[in-house]
Amino acid sequence: MALLTHCLGASSWPNLPPNRPLFTVNPHENTGTLLVNASETLSSLNALTCNLAFDLDTSQRAVMLGIQQMAELGQLLVDRALEQVSPSPAS
Repeated sequence: MALLTHCLGASSWPNLPPNRPLFTVNPHENTGTLLVNASETLSSLNALTCNLAFDLDTSQRAVMLGIQQMAELGQLLVDRALEQVSPSPAS
């Protein structure tokens, strides 16, 4: 941090309140949209961990597949909640 302050100069740092979040979720977004985005994020995590698992050795692969399974279970829960909030017309 001292090197950054030295290189950028103390005046370059904005006066931000401590612990200000870098990323936020729109507080006005509806629940269905939030659940769809959560489902898509978990789906991406599922695909990434599954692909990575097969580039690892046996012990690391087992850990990665455990993480992949937790992502899949999380996606199932989010998808079920989404069905309850916004049922499809066929339901």
